[in-house]
Amino acid sequence: MDAMVAAAVVDAGVPGVTLAVYDAQDRRVFVKSYGDFAPDRRVAIASASKMASGLALLRLVDAGVLSLDSTTGEVLGWTGQQASITLRHLLSFTSGLEPNHPCTVQMGSTLAQCVESIAAGAPVAPPGTRFDYGSAHLHVAARMAEVRTGKAWQALFDEQVKAPLGLTSAELAYYTFPRNSLGTSNPLIAGGLRSTMDEYAKLLGVVFHRGTVGGVPFASAALFDAQAREPYDVVIGSSPMVDGGLTYHYGLTAWLECDTPSSGCAVVSSPGAFGFTPWVDRDSGYYAILGMQLEATNEERVGAFSVGLEQQLRPEIRAAVAPAP
Repeated sequence: MDAMVAAAVVDAGVPGVTLAVYDAQDRRVFVKSYGDFAPDRRVAIASASKMASGLALLRLVDAGVLSLDSTTGEVLGWTGQQASITLRHLLSFTSGLEPNHPCTVQMGSTLAQCVESIAAGAPVAPPGTRFDYGSAHLHVAARMAEVRTGKAWQALFDEQVKAPLGLTSAELAYYTFPRNSLGTSNPLIAGGLRSTMDEYAKLLGVVFHRGTVGGVPFASAALFDAQAREPYDVVIGSSPMVDGGLTYHYGLTAWLECDTPSSGCAVVSSPGAFGFTPWVDRDSGYYAILGMQLEATNEERVGAFSVGLEQQLRPEIRAAVAPAP
C-alpha cells in the first residue's frame, strides 16, 4: 500500500499526498505523507464538502426540522413543477434543476438571492427523473434549512456538525471561493468547505458508523442507510464518474461505489476537484482519506489521479485491515 501511493505520486508528478486509514474502532492505523502535504494542513476540499453538508442536513431531518419529503413549495414558496422538488431530490441531485447555476460562485450575492435566481431558471427535467451532478441542488437544500431554522448556513453547520463532534476551529468554514477563503454571504454548499484531514476524519467516522459518535447517537441509522442507496431509477445526465469510465451512481450527498446502488452500497465516497478524497468501506471495516490540494486547471486529470488511486488502494487496504481468520 505504501509503495503503491509512493509510486503513484512520483508517476503523476504531484507535489504532495497524505493517506490516512482508520479502522472500525476509529483508530488511525496508517498515516503517511508523500511530498508537501500533511494531515493537519487546512485546504479547500471542493466536493468532499457535499458529504459534510449532507451530515448537517440529515441531522436536521433526524430532529424533525425538515423531512426528506419536505418540498420547495412548502418551505420556500416555489410554484409550478419545481414546487414538488423534495429534499431527497436535492440531496440525490435529481431535482431536475439546472445543476450549475452561475450564481453559486458569485461572491457579492447571498445564499437567499442565489436560490431565488435558481428558482427562476428553467428546469432540465421533472424531479426524480434525471441525475445531474452540480452545485445548485445543495444551495437550495441549504436555503430550506436556513428558512426552517432562521439561522445562516455556517451557524447551522457549527451547531449540527462541529459542536457535536467537538470541532472548535473557527476556520472549519464555508466560502464562495474556498481556496482564497473569500466570500461568506453566499457560501458554496457543495464545494466551499475548508478542512484538515484530521477534522474531516471525525465527520467520516459518523458516516462509517451509520450515525453514531463513540456510541452516542448523532442521527438515525436509517438516514445513513438511505444515504447509501440510489433513491430513484433515473437517466444519468452529467456525471464525472461516468466521464471517468466508472459506472457509480449517487445516493444522498455520496457516490455509491458498488454494482447494487438501488439496494445499497457498503462503500460511499465524496471526492473533490482538488483531489481530496474521503471514503468509507463498511464491509471491510475501515474508512480512509487521501488528502491533497492539486491545481484544478484540469479537473478531469486530477479526478483520474485521486479517484484512480482510491480504486487501486481499496483492495490493498481491505487486505491490510481484515481480521485474522
